[in-house]
Formats: sequence, structure tokens, C-alpha cells
Amino acid sequence: MSFSRTVLLWMSENKRMREKVPSWKFVKKAVKKFMPGEKPDDALTAATRFDLLGIPTVFTHLGENITNIKEGCEVCENYLVLVENIAEKKLNIEISLKLTQLGFDLSEEETYDRFKQIAYKAKEKLGNVVWIDMEGSAYTQKTIEFYKKIKSEIDNVGLCLQAYLFRTEKDVKELIEIGANIRLVKGAYKESPEIAFAKKKDVDENYIKLAKVLLDAAGEDKIRVAFGTHDENIIYSLIKWSKQNNFRKDKLEFQMLYGIKKEKQKDLAGRGYIMRVLISYGKFWYPWYMRRLAERPANVWFVLKNMFS
Repeated sequence: MSFSRTVLLWMSENKRMREKVPSWKFVKKAVKKFMPGEKPDDALTAATRFDLLGIPTVFTHLGENITNIKEGCEVCENYLVLVENIAEKKLNIEISLKLTQLGFDLSEEETYDRFKQIAYKAKEKLGNVVWIDMEGSAYTQKTIEFYKKIKSEIDNVGLCLQAYLFRTEKDVKELIEIGANIRLVKGAYKESPEIAFAKKKDVDENYIKLAKVLLDAAGEDKIRVAFGTHDENIIYSLIKWSKQNNFRKDKLEFQMLYGIKKEKQKDLAGRGYIMRVLISYGKFWYPWYMRRLAERPANVWFVLKNMFS
């Protein structure tokens, strides 16, 4: 892991910086590269623009590791209202959330009830998937167990898996067996080299290896798979594989963050691939933002330019 990535991930977890940095004006300005605004209406306005381009979206209300039950209830209500608003506007928008935002640290039972409310509402009003974002490795096993349980009750749920973890190959095989909806990402948390690949080259190789297993299953209609990546080498490799294996391009799905590789997003959608843009909103953006910078430390220069402009 590079020194700059290590520093940025440390900053994302530092309590004092979480409290201070979001008030700095130049940081607020720079974060707009990655999110249209802090309010749901900001996200809906952006999604409407993408809809006109034929690009569907995924929404996430930023937040994690809440400290009291009341916050979890408020987050749940926020998502329930959001689903209603999406349905009214007739937009193709899916929901993605972190379990710790619903109270996973406090009560797994209450988190399960809240998540189930959101999933049922999305199925009724939107007819699409609610995704569970994977968090740090301390949550991996619990989150997978949570997913397997909810998947046995309702089918419109998806799970994010991280290619940098050694265990993910085994998790992929088990989740294919239950017909999971899977979003594969590289991974954005600081993890021990005892449980995760440390070198980018190794992460990339494992990502492509896992992707091919998932595409084989998707080709047999066992699962839905989405690839959360901005890495154009990986995107090219998966497109090349899909052509060689007669995999339908309208089943090959990529998901990218708002504000990153905008022209590539349009290009993929224009060529007939499924391209979803993940739009984030909310006030608790600092740790998420720092992890975005850590994924590509060159983005720090964007922040510095904003500081002096």
C-alpha cells in the first residue's frame, strides 16, 4: 500500500479530523467533484440529468457507525421517504446503504427490521434492488450472514464484495449458490496484509479472476453482477472477455461514482452496456470522501487546486 493511500485512510478514521475538516471551505468546494449536494433533492436533480442520457443511478445517504437508536430510525425514515420520491418521479434509481448507518453496532435485530422495511418498500414502489455496502473487515462475516438471512425472505437485495480480501473467492462461490446480487469492488479500507492483498497489481488480478467467475454465473442467469470500478484496464478486460464468450452486452453492468470518468460513463452507456452512476448525498461525507481520495491519491491535486483558486 502506498504511503499517500495509507495517510489518507488514516485521515478518514481520525476522530478529530472528522470533526474539523468538513467545516473548511476549500474542502467543501472540492467535495462537490464527487457529490452534487448534501440534500436528497440535489441527488434527484442529478439523477434526472443522467436519466435523460439513458444512464440509471444508485443513491446512498452518507453515514456510518451511528451512536444511538434514534439516529437509525431517522435514517430508515429518510430512505422510506426517498423511495416514495423516486417512485413519484419515475426514475430508475436503486438504493445502497451501510448497515452501521441503520444501527448494526447497536442492535442487529433492529437493523434487520429497518433494512427489511426499506427493501419491501423498494420492491413495492420501484421493483428494484437495495444494496448493502460492505464496510471494514470487522464487519465482513456479520454482513454476509445478514445478507443470507434477508435474501431468504426477500429477493430484491444485493451485496457488495471486496476483491482485496483473501476470503472473497470463497464468499463468491457461496453467494452464487443462493442466487445473490453482487457488486464487486476493489476495497477502500485499510486492512492488514494478513487478510488482504497489499499491492494494487495483486488486487487487480484477483478482481479480474473473481469477475470471470461471477460473469460465468451471470451468463447462466444464476446471479446479477455489477462491477464497481473506474479502472479502465479492468473495464477493457471484462468487455474483451464478454465478447470472446458471447456474453450479452446488455447484461454487463458497470457502476461508477458521480463525477469520476464522466466521458467513460457516457461511452459505456452509448455502446449498450449497463452503466449506473452512484450518487451520494448527506452531511456526513468526510470519511467517505477521504476513502475516495485514497482510491486515487492523484485526486488530492484537485483539492489543492481548489484551495488556491
